[in-house]
Amino acid sequence: MATATEAAKGQVTPKRKPVFVKVEDLNPGTSGHTLIVKVVETTPVKTSQRPNRSRAILSRPAPPARIAECVVGDETGTIIFTARNEQVDVMKQGATVILRNAKIVMFKRTTMRLAVDQWGLIEVTEPAKFAVKEDNNLSLVEYELVTVSDQGMN
Repeated sequence: MATATEAAKGQVTPKRKPVFVKVEDLNPGTSGHTLIVKVVETTPVKTSQRPNRSRAILSRPAPPARIAECVVGDETGTIIFTARNEQVDVMKQGATVILRNAKIVMFKRTTMRLAVDQWGLIEVTEPAKFAVKEDNNLSLVEYELVTVSDQGMN
């Protein structure tokens, strides 16, 4: 980000090069990841048709959200990626994609899922040359929320 004095002088800070991470390096509660992954499997998720009360006033109801759970991975492991709306069209089985600014979302507070929100980007790229390691699925690992008190630490 350019500071106010740099912007006034017309100088712009160069963009940082992305740091690509591997699936096995993902941890709960982290974000800002850039990964190159293959889509192993895509499963559409049925969404409920509850009326959206905030849109009830409008003449046209909102289209139902499309959600798909996609198993994506690289040579270190796999994880479930939650694709929403237009992302579902990109995440086709066998495709190689670059996930930019991806984050880890805890599903039911115990398992990790990968997601890209409106601040991220999914790009289809040329087919990767690696074989996906399917026997290391990080979404199958259950985590437990532990609260640590400062009083017992002396």
